[in-house]
Amino acid sequence: MKNYLCIMTKPITEFIERYFLHFNAASLNDAANGYMKHLEEGGKMMITLAGAMSSAELGKILAEMIRQDKVQIISCTGANLEEDLMNLVAHDHYKRIPEYRDLTPQQEWELLEQGLNRVTDTCIPEEEAFRRLQGKIYALWKEADNGSKSFLPHEFMYQMILNGSLKEYYQIDPKDSWMVAAAEKNLPIIVPGWEDSTMGNIFASYCIKGDLKTSTMRSGIDYMIYLSKWYRENSKGKGVGFFQIGGGIAGDFPICVVPMMYQDLEWHDVPFWSYFCQISDSTTSYGSYSGAVPNEKITWGKLDINTPKFIIESDATIVAPLVFAKILGW
Repeated sequence: MKNYLCIMTKPITEFIERYFLHFNAASLNDAANGYMKHLEEGGKMMITLAGAMSSAELGKILAEMIRQDKVQIISCTGANLEEDLMNLVAHDHYKRIPEYRDLTPQQEWELLEQGLNRVTDTCIPEEEAFRRLQGKIYALWKEADNGSKSFLPHEFMYQMILNGSLKEYYQIDPKDSWMVAAAEKNLPIIVPGWEDSTMGNIFASYCIKGDLKTSTMRSGIDYMIYLSKWYRENSKGKGVGFFQIGGGIAGDFPICVVPMMYQDLEWHDVPFWSYFCQISDSTTSYGSYSGAVPNEKITWGKLDINTPKFIIESDATIVAPLVFAKILGW
């Protein structure tokens, strides 16, 4: 092992190719190879982010995927949109609790009283994370509201990044933030269900108080229209692939754009998604859509019979960085 590692020129790629030969390990390797082949043949790729991938600091490698044009569009939950920026401005105040499985209800309550909101083993500091973003983004919401303008949720986030107002709070290298990388490229982002995020809740509170109008924030319907236009413009040739991390609305919403255009708009020249991979720990037999094997999506008009299909049943925090590392040639 020692001698073999010493001669590696692409240590992660070569390690995967030598040792990831069966079961989920082989699926990981196959999916990475399929992703690269799709891009090499001129295809484009969507990555979808569910769960707490931003709090898991996936941005460290996803940012590089964005910079190297290995992803052309992202769909994510509102939580992943904001939590990457929370990590950017409050990283030093996060608290890791490796013994989280042993916490009592009283200990959980004490974390709440300290302003620490727990996601598995990681506590997000409310004051330093939520409130720092709130103070900066509210000014943009109010400016748009006063001018009778409206933007999509990610567009407000991009404005906040690009105007430099967060820089005074940076606590990590901005190169490790996927949102910074995305803003610099003006990467298309789809954020279905943004309203259930922390910033979404805060925006709703201002609307309830009469301080902002709901029309200032564009909605999920606007995102579907935005995505349908983007897909029409980018699905020629090799087409658009779909790399899904986790389940839920981050994946369910954008994948439906194809049957929506084909069946509801009757645009019969719309191609199916031309690559599909999902990293999932959901169980098929429970009836969850997140756990459905890729072939089920054929019956819904999302994937073709011949679409390359992969499923990696494992922990996305382990799998996604390995897949991305191989795609990046590391």
